Amino acid sequence: MERKPINVIITGATGMVGEGVLHVCLSHPDIQSVLIINRKSLGLQHPKLTEIVHPSLLDISSLAPRLSGYQACFFCLGISSVGISAEDYYQTTYTLTMHVASVLSGLNREMCFCYISGAHTDSSEHGRIRWARVKGKTENDLAKLPFLRVYGFRPGFIKPIPGLAHVHKYYKYIGWFFPIGRAISPGGFCTLPELALALINIVFEKPPNHNVEGTEIIRLAINK
Repeated sequence: MERKPINVIITGATGMVGEGVLHVCLSHPDIQSVLIINRKSLGLQHPKLTEIVHPSLLDISSLAPRLSGYQACFFCLGISSVGISAEDYYQTTYTLTMHVASVLSGLNREMCFCYISGAHTDSSEHGRIRWARVKGKTENDLAKLPFLRVYGFRPGFIKPIPGLAHVHKYYKYIGWFFPIGRAISPGGFCTLPELALALINIVFEKPPNHNVEGTEIIRLAINK
């Protein structure tokens, strides 16, 4: 079946995952336009791309007139829990995400919201690992918003796209392990293009709301 190209919003484009998802979306025939929202400019020019530079995603209410007419949001903004306070991690991971999602859900009731969470996220919200509890609460509360559909994506190890600006430096030391890990545990290892394609394809596949684990990410990446 022929697909009608969609308009998407991407957050976190100045990070490794968001930049990679953006890279794939800009070259994908099923993506008509991309809006990115960043605290600082990505410095990228492309016919499909519109960028909004905004000082804080903790309050995007003033941007509302520019945020309607989108069929999907790929929410790729996230931080590590290592080395920061529980309060700061909660604010960025939960409070910020829910604010952005609440604004978008009020403007785009036909939107598919895809949240990049992580493997071993705790849906019960009661486990011992702090970051997993917070991610689980975020997934759970996103599903309560009036979007058309909501998916929490839970990738494990993500192999980056070589040559992009925001690839973490440590990947050059551990990247060699990817083919071994993929062979041992296929669901725990995916490439960044696979993740991006899975995000795009799930918008068109339209399954019911659920959390998307590693093996399904790989399946979605090749399903069109």
